[in-house]
Amino acid sequence: MDRKYIIVAGGVISGVGKGVATASIGKILKEYGFKTTAIKIDPYINVDAGTLRPTEHGEVWVTDDGGEIDQDLGNYERFLGETLSKINNITTGQIYYSVIKKEREGKFLGKTVQFIPHIPNEILERIKIASNNYDFALVEIGGTIGDYENIPFLFAAKSLERQIGKENVVYILITYLPIPSHIKEMKTKPTQQAIKSLSEHGIFPDIILCRAKEPLDDVRKKKIEIYANIDREFVISAPDISTIYRIPLNFEKEKLGKKILKKLGIKKRKKADFKHWEKLVDNIEHPRMNIKIAMVGKYLDIGDYSLLDVYISIKEALVHAGANLRVGVETEWINSKTLEKRENNIKNLSSYDGIIIPGGFGETGIEGKILAIEFARKQKIPLLGLCLGLQLAVIEFARNVCALSGANSTEFEESTKYPVIDVLPSQKKLLDNARIGGTMRLGAYAAFLESDSLTLSLYRKTGRIEKDKERLKEMLGRKDERYRMGRTPIGKNTILERHRHRYEVSPGFVHFLEDSGLKIAGFHKRLDDVNLIEFIEINDHPFFIATQSHPEFKSFLDDPAPLFLGLIEASLKQKKKR
Repeated sequence: MDRKYIIVAGGVISGVGKGVATASIGKILKEYGFKTTAIKIDPYINVDAGTLRPTEHGEVWVTDDGGEIDQDLGNYERFLGETLSKINNITTGQIYYSVIKKEREGKFLGKTVQFIPHIPNEILERIKIASNNYDFALVEIGGTIGDYENIPFLFAAKSLERQIGKENVVYILITYLPIPSHIKEMKTKPTQQAIKSLSEHGIFPDIILCRAKEPLDDVRKKKIEIYANIDREFVISAPDISTIYRIPLNFEKEKLGKKILKKLGIKKRKKADFKHWEKLVDNIEHPRMNIKIAMVGKYLDIGDYSLLDVYISIKEALVHAGANLRVGVETEWINSKTLEKRENNIKNLSSYDGIIIPGGFGETGIEGKILAIEFARKQKIPLLGLCLGLQLAVIEFARNVCALSGANSTEFEESTKYPVIDVLPSQKKLLDNARIGGTMRLGAYAAFLESDSLTLSLYRKTGRIEKDKERLKEMLGRKDERYRMGRTPIGKNTILERHRHRYEVSPGFVHFLEDSGLKIAGFHKRLDDVNLIEFIEINDHPFFIATQSHPEFKSFLDDPAPLFLGLIEASLKQKKKR
């Protein structure tokens, strides 16, 4: 079978769910027996999402191979159950950077380098590399059709169709149908305008997914059918739902997968089996009990609005764990800056069953997070610290248990007397040479877990030790990824988690922490034999675990992240106890 491409574009407004729709289609095609991947095109000039503020585009997703990417790639991985590479993300910045680099190296043999054909050709080359060895490649074009910056990508999509034939390409337009409050009628005019804009690029949608608050009725469907010149069976209703994990099930009811295959003239390879997925979705929608988790974060306010997408993977990891335990997880977002203002704000945390301290950069709101950690430690409230959450847990413990008054991170206070969190000497050399990017730990790193730790028991319980074994062997055999393995001993206690940070627990302070009762539950041994702290625990506590990694990036609906599963179990006990 020739490789098939599904081009997904959006009209009217951004943020209508192109990412989850693309991921859901991929899930269906995979269930049909096809090897499927997904590619995200981001039209901004940034080379990647690593330098973007969280309030710009929400969360930065990190891949195993160290890519910093738009959060939609997270949805692809969560729905496909696949580990995707950073090559599955294409930005305008990458395209122009590569073309200019090739021109400087003389690879165009003296020809004039122009927008056409060189920019579309570079786009197509990258799409083909990312889709190699797959039956289906879904290509989501970010933003909306009318955006100027999307012109080269739409041109490239049309060029792809010309090269491989229309029989191998399906265009899906995702559009939004507003229901203005003053007339309370669903309007199709924005969708008509989106269809018109797409046709100006020589592209006519094969399927239209109609996002709206309510299901699409026959009157609206008929209007779109006439305007778009496509049969109404290819106009699909996609109303708001309670959980994104119901989307592939709804698409199946609309026979979207079969309709895509019909357009391409192929048949599915096997019967789809969504029974387990449907059971988990039902658990989300009908839990036997609810718990409340406080997310103490700092990237929440943007003008008059709150941007909760900053922590979307953490939220989804909680949903995954809850679904497998049939527990509803109510996540409440607490701005850490407010905890610094009044003591009563901290005491309000006692009403929660569990607390999460997520990652982040910079000193804003840091003391509020430290206060929350101290409160959770003393009041025996289950706590999970992630990345910066581990660093702040170490600072809190050093100050209040080890009696290292004023202990801090050099990220927040360069002259601190007790720099329990610091940039290591090898990283400082890179910083001195202005090589800031080279100082971050990005992507999947190996960690050895101590045999008597709660952390190890959770990873064993969920089967993650065995699942990571093959990937660890692969890393050992590749020179370009050997540093991610370091000298961490491979065995029954070694796992892989993704990272995105620069500062580490200072090795010189580890003995102070351990002597005062902080348990080092896991570490990564670098190639220079330096041990980097990966997991910490407190034994005389219902659940107090922090990790330098981001386990939320390896959580799936049918395979939840071990630490999140442990947090939910402990929080459930906390609620019953209260």
